[in-house]
Amino acid sequence: MKAIAYFKNLPADHADALQDITLDEPVPGDHDLLVDVHAISVNPVDVKIRANRAPKDGQAEVIGWDAAGIVRAVGAKTSLFKPGDRVWYAGALNRPGANSERHVVDERIVGRMPASLDFAEAAALPLTTITAWELLFDRLRVLDNAAPSQRTLLVIGAAGGVGSILVQLARQLTGLTVIGTASRPETQAWVRELGAHHVIDHSKPLTEELKRIGFDQVSDIAGLNQTDKHFAQMAAAIAPQGKIALIDDPAAIDVRLLKGKSASLHWEFMFARPVHNTPDMIAQHELLNQAARLIDNGTLRTTLGEHYGTINAANLRRAHAFIESGKAQGKVVLEGF
Repeated sequence: MKAIAYFKNLPADHADALQDITLDEPVPGDHDLLVDVHAISVNPVDVKIRANRAPKDGQAEVIGWDAAGIVRAVGAKTSLFKPGDRVWYAGALNRPGANSERHVVDERIVGRMPASLDFAEAAALPLTTITAWELLFDRLRVLDNAAPSQRTLLVIGAAGGVGSILVQLARQLTGLTVIGTASRPETQAWVRELGAHHVIDHSKPLTEELKRIGFDQVSDIAGLNQTDKHFAQMAAAIAPQGKIALIDDPAAIDVRLLKGKSASLHWEFMFARPVHNTPDMIAQHELLNQAARLIDNGTLRTTLGEHYGTINAANLRRAHAFIESGKAQGKVVLEGF
């Protein structure tokens, strides 16, 4: 089968950074699905691993953790899907990625694809939806209802992949006041379109920007990128007993800044459940199914931003370079082999 892989850590613009290869057909384990991959999207995690994780013994390393496709075969102990089902998922960081014609994935982290989306539109969403959902409801412990709330959520980097779905979830499913950050006119317009009550510029001090729109502090902060740059301002902006949740990989941050306010710091890593095979791993299957229902009833929308064409090494290298530029709005998707 066709696949895209890397053999050594190289810059995205290097001709060998990602290569078209041929691999043997994968075989599903007892709890796995074998999926014909129709579309994929690219996330910062793909870029980080391509640049930093060396393949073992010079073997081909296949990455990619967002896919939409059709179930071809099922493992002996599966019960949730059958061949022919349309599915979407993000996969597991400790297994081969989905940048291949066919892919095996544990059914407990797979959802039924929204009926109203095509494969490209669906592939844009799984990893970011799981991340945003877990951050909002599991880490920040926001109530999943739209009852009026005194809580205010600041989303730093709201125009990116996670931010684009987090803003929607917070606006549509909770009573939070949602403040997104973006630094360019086009990304600020995008965040407003997705439902943020307010948009501020993260290239300026966050506390000053918050005061400009009438907020001295916020109860909750989602730090989605450049946390090391923003952390002092986040600590100043968080309310006493507030909560901060992070998803990026910052340089050292001084968490002592939170002590005086009894503020709490949480990490969201959506691969924690599948990598550690947690007893509640099936929660990702359930939340993807719930997200699909919300998309099909018009509550949520796809966050597809750019379609980079066919799934091949050249297009995937371009996608990686674009993600590295930090200018992505929504998600970058590739479709078909």
